[in-house]
Amino acid sequence: MKHIARKRFGQNFLTDDGVLHQIIRGIGPGKDDVMVEIGPGLAAMTNLLLQAMPHMHVVELDRDLVARLKKSYPAERLTVHEGDALKFDFLSIPVPEGKKLRVVGNLPYNISSPLLFHLATISEHVLDQHFMLQKEVVERMVAEPGSKVYGRLSVMLQWRYHMELLFVVPPEAFDPPPKVDSAIVRMIPRKDVPACDVAALEEVVTKAFTQRRKVIRNCLSGMFTEEELLQAGADPQARPETISLEVYVALANLWSQKTPKS
Repeated sequence: MKHIARKRFGQNFLTDDGVLHQIIRGIGPGKDDVMVEIGPGLAAMTNLLLQAMPHMHVVELDRDLVARLKKSYPAERLTVHEGDALKFDFLSIPVPEGKKLRVVGNLPYNISSPLLFHLATISEHVLDQHFMLQKEVVERMVAEPGSKVYGRLSVMLQWRYHMELLFVVPPEAFDPPPKVDSAIVRMIPRKDVPACDVAALEEVVTKAFTQRRKVIRNCLSGMFTEEELLQAGADPQARPETISLEVYVALANLWSQKTPKS
């Protein structure tokens, strides 16, 4: 029986074989990998991944698809976790000593940013992530200072990951076709994450980009003096989208010193 894609779950199923194989080549699955796929849908990618490995995990919210997956694959080949990936504890997946999780998925556009931030909290336990996302979101993720799309998402994710846009996927590769282009992004957790309090960085970056057309001195007024901005390496007359990750980290560390935890 044909599964009808559900709008409330943001379902767009990838059906293009050429694109699917290109994604699998990009992931490069190995037989000993601990792989978890978010939103396997009709299992197009799951099928190909299981050709390279004896077992994997999937996280699926749609009950009908959960039942379909359990019926299609024996438990020793596929462990199906029913639930919302935004609330799922990825550290509950058993990982052998010395191994890390590999996470893949065609992420629903409506939850992509919060899901990326949810996964960022466990980045030290992850080997890599390969996701299909809205092209515009991937461009924001990998944007460099000076780009019009460089912003909060760029800074917060680049603090934890090395990221690369691998290739673009057109709407006609899906059923039903979305109204926008998609893209595959590779995310590799950094081993050299700059020391910084994540809450402080979030606070500084959020305030900076709330009024991105203003200069950084005005955006962060009330948090830093002009002298403090200079101390952190920021030109007070620069706009938020021209400030590097390193300077935002320095500002966050300065903010942590100014607002000691009680």
